[in-house]
Amino acid sequence: MNTFAEMTNKEVQEAEDCHRHCAKPESCPLSRVRAGMLVRITSLSTPPEVTRHLREIGFGEQQVIRLVLRQSNLICQVCNARLALSSQLAQMIMVEPLPA
Repeated sequence: MNTFAEMTNKEVQEAEDCHRHCAKPESCPLSRVRAGMLVRITSLSTPPEVTRHLREIGFGEQQVIRLVLRQSNLICQVCNARLALSSQLAQMIMVEPLPA
């Protein structure tokens, strides 16, 4: 990840927004990310069968995704596909913000 000195104003604002909404600045639940943000999955805190399925559909650790829409469900773009997740499931997917 770029240092703040290397980031554009928009990237700095997005990172600061995520840091404000996350308990730990380096990682927060996907459910707390703003629509449009680019993030990397850091860990999955789901039951083993759910974790296996998430990895099968591209939601594995180190995968970069973009949160497209955030309403009652979250729409994420991953591997050139858009997938919907419940907000409850998104709370169990830890991510770190990336520059846009």
